[in-house]
Amino acid sequence: MRWVLRSKIHRATVTETRLDYEGSITVDSDLLDQAGIWVGEKVTIANVNNGARFDTYVLIGEKGSGIVAINGAAARLCAKGDKIIIMGYELASEPINAKVVLVDEDNKAVKEFTY
Repeated sequence: MRWVLRSKIHRATVTETRLDYEGSITVDSDLLDQAGIWVGEKVTIANVNNGARFDTYVLIGEKGSGIVAINGAAARLCAKGDKIIIMGYELASEPINAKVVLVDEDNKAVKEFTY
């Protein structure tokens, strides 16, 4: 068994950071549905602007809002306007095709494909 990339939201824009929060990343439910990422799922976040990389879990954001909020201690690793990649993994016994959702500046999906 190996951990493999299952899905990702590529180059999402951080809409807010909330240090005084119990922790996680809040993502628009439309994006979660499109990428196949579950509420509560462990994800890796890669910050394109500063190279920070961390794991957290997903909370559901308002449908159609475009929210991508970094919460809790991780809020120190991102700033509003940063570009991030949100990656979900799966433990699999063989290769899988990862789903990729590319988003625009407003965190609306503009293209989907698989690797």
